[in-house]
Amino acid sequence: MIEHTVQSAANDRVEPTVQRGDPVLELDGVSRSFGAETAVDDLSLSVYEGELLTLLGPSGCGKTTTLRLLAGLDRPDEGSIRVEEEAVAGPDSFVAPDDRDVGLVFQSFALFPHLTVGENVAFGIDDWSADERDERVAELLELIGLPEYRDHSPDDLSGGQRQRVALARSLAPEPDVLLLDEPFSNLDVSLRTEMREEVRNIIKETGVTAVSVTHDQEEALSISDRVAVIHEGSVEQVGRPEVVFEQPESRFVAEFLGQAGFVSGQLASGVVETDLGTLPADVIEGLGREYDGATIDVMVRPDDLVATPADGPDEGNGEIVHRQYTGPSFVYQVALDGGDSVYCEHNHADNLALDQRVRVDLQVDHPLAWFPAE
Repeated sequence: MIEHTVQSAANDRVEPTVQRGDPVLELDGVSRSFGAETAVDDLSLSVYEGELLTLLGPSGCGKTTTLRLLAGLDRPDEGSIRVEEEAVAGPDSFVAPDDRDVGLVFQSFALFPHLTVGENVAFGIDDWSADERDERVAELLELIGLPEYRDHSPDDLSGGQRQRVALARSLAPEPDVLLLDEPFSNLDVSLRTEMREEVRNIIKETGVTAVSVTHDQEEALSISDRVAVIHEGSVEQVGRPEVVFEQPESRFVAEFLGQAGFVSGQLASGVVETDLGTLPADVIEGLGREYDGATIDVMVRPDDLVATPADGPDEGNGEIVHRQYTGPSFVYQVALDGGDSVYCEHNHADNLALDQRVRVDLQVDHPLAWFPAE
């Protein structure tokens, strides 16, 4: 028996309107190849005023090459890049990195060890007057919470403090766009969550438009206004983090973000028969009568499912084949009797055994995504 508490059909759900400013950064049909290898393939994307957008994808997907193209460290083979409507890269134009109104926070922070913290922050504004420069440095050190370290060496700082100084240095010239290259990858795990929130707060306080690059899903989902999932050099899907996670538009996005399980079934007379039982079509995103007779794969996340011990070896509908302890919870992989594999997330107190027979039930309060059966 499938339990569900969806209040309305997926087709009737209306997403909240997102208020955006004007595009500050625009990529139009951008491509970049290295020999026979295409790193960026006809990529188009707009980033809006005051927005923090994250390019998310696996290693080798083209996100870092895209960041280098935005920074002016590389130039596209095709397409154009505009910052505040000015072409900075294209068939007939290329603006050097120093002449673009773009700041870059490097993965390694890249602070100058022979300069003080204050001198590092002031590095990009040496053409300002001394009074303006001193005022800007003081303002930024106050913003990042390190005013007392102005005359210290970067060697006196922790990893998180060095990251904040690198951020302040990039913000000093008041760039139109701030680029962040895997900004948290060099921090200890215990610092990352704290620094994500701090960096987001600093970016939002300054109002700068920012583009971050990462392969870390948790990071992207937690700090971004929008996420662009990159696959094989192109944007697979772009949207608010919760929309991209809950309503993936491709199987790649579904499988890349979180742990996705798929249960197969055929739509007939308004229901889908699956290994988990009979699923009403109105709990599946956009699945109307026009798909009657189609065989589909319904995506289910670990928190959509509950596994309970079966009464005996011949009962239930699956068997636990793997379990992962995360601290607060266990994630169980269950091989269903019909051949599908799903994941169930349980509180750490619910300790189910490997190879145990279980009954898996679906308990959802949101529409489920689906894809054509493979």
